[in-house]
Amino acid sequence: MYRTIEDFTTDWKYEMQATETLLRQLTDKSLNQKIYDEGRTMAQLVWHITASISEMLNRAGLEATEIDGDADAPTSADELRIAYSNASDEALEQVSSKWLNSDLETPVDMYGEPWKRGKVLSVLILHQTHHRGQLTVLMRQAGLIVTGVYGPAKEEWSSYGMSAAK
Repeated sequence: MYRTIEDFTTDWKYEMQATETLLRQLTDKSLNQKIYDEGRTMAQLVWHITASISEMLNRAGLEATEIDGDADAPTSADELRIAYSNASDEALEQVSSKWLNSDLETPVDMYGEPWKRGKVLSVLILHQTHHRGQLTVLMRQAGLIVTGVYGPAKEEWSSYGMSAAK
């Protein structure tokens, strides 16, 4: 749970940059990749990550531009990347300009449970991280380059003078 706005904004900027780096690897052709027939396509997954930002923050009392996560996802990788970038930037602006550290202790109703706003921010990051992991699996299946997030990806190890892990 976050206790300071600065701690959240520091983490969010890193997570946002890591996600945007991955999204720059997507191609329009790759967006229909999915793991199984009933699963989300890569486009739907990115759209879900994007729409969840405003959905969660608005439930917690902010006024972010709502994105309809049930709507069809854009069919362009650039459109998805821009939508994500805009939603992420707005999240940063909303949290840092409208909440004080003390607001992070305020409980809000999240999905039928009382969560403190600081927990909402933690879950927002964890939710994105969870789905970003799914995204990297789809990216590998589609033959795209996967970039490291919390360390180098297998393909990046040689740039650190290391052999790729087995």
